[in-house]
Amino acid sequence: MSQEREAGRVVSMLGKQSLELKNPVFIKASASVVGSKEGQGPLGELFDMVGQDDMFGCDSWEEAESSLQKDAVYLAMGKAGLKKEEIRYLFAGDLLGQSIASSFGLAGYGIPLVGLYGACSTCGLSLSMGAMAIHAGYAEHVVCVTSSHFASAEKEFRYPLGYGNQRPLSATWTVTGSGAFVLSNSKEEKARARITGITTGRIMDYGLKDSMNMGPCMAPAACDTIYNHLRDFGRKPSDYDKIITGDLGSVGQHALLDLLREKEIDIAGQHMDCGIEIYDAKEQDTHAGGSGCGCSAVTLSAYILKKIEEGVWKRVLFVPTGALLSKTSFNEGQSVPGIAHGLVLETV
Repeated sequence: MSQEREAGRVVSMLGKQSLELKNPVFIKASASVVGSKEGQGPLGELFDMVGQDDMFGCDSWEEAESSLQKDAVYLAMGKAGLKKEEIRYLFAGDLLGQSIASSFGLAGYGIPLVGLYGACSTCGLSLSMGAMAIHAGYAEHVVCVTSSHFASAEKEFRYPLGYGNQRPLSATWTVTGSGAFVLSNSKEEKARARITGITTGRIMDYGLKDSMNMGPCMAPAACDTIYNHLRDFGRKPSDYDKIITGDLGSVGQHALLDLLREKEIDIAGQHMDCGIEIYDAKEQDTHAGGSGCGCSAVTLSAYILKKIEEGVWKRVLFVPTGALLSKTSFNEGQSVPGIAHGLVLETV
């Protein structure tokens, strides 16, 4: 372990991947905007805004996804009582080529933008980068935001919706949604949670090539991040009320639990997956569950932070997961590497 002091702040660098934030970064406020299918799911009443038309009044699916981000940021800043002039940086990303949902959706705010890409792990990546910037003293307030849209993702990565192809049972359903989070260096009034630790993920590639079975492609990365996080912090799974992955779905969940058991780690009692929670497996035809950048983001904002705020969960390890493929790499026969980024979230 090593420690560095700068302007009264202390950061402990643990192992090769982790940081312990001695001065916590606070999640001051957050907001979630989702589509109609998500609004009909078990978390539907918890979301801030549910669109009845998944076009959100726009002319294209891509514009609709940009609208999701714009609205989520607006709602989050309003909850935090902050104006756009008070936000130092935006940390944002999405699944579309060149992150066009973020660039077109957020341009009107005129806030300095750090564009990020971590596939479906982008929520964890943006929160990690935002927390680092605040802890280092480079900002007082930042906004972290990401999004996905079922129709724009299918168009980007798979088939046109009009093609009507049959999806295998291992496939997940890309969440239409955006989650935005205002991070602050001071809790001032009641904050939703505090970020006390970060474990940045590594790229893991087990050679899987099935883009319709994303859970097992991402499970090795989730396993690696969770394993190294526990080792770096010297903790056990029981030190967390929940260990939450982003969008492994039901198939990927089994793979993750098996991989960790091979390392003599059992998280079955603590594990939860956002992709499993966001849809009703019996009533909604989503096969293996939910996925996409918006999956972990809206679940974190609407459900996970609510449980932390209420004190039901005292400490959570939040590990959004991502599959690092593109239509180019897939068409060229490349495998689907995965990555996962972990954050420790605790009650204030």
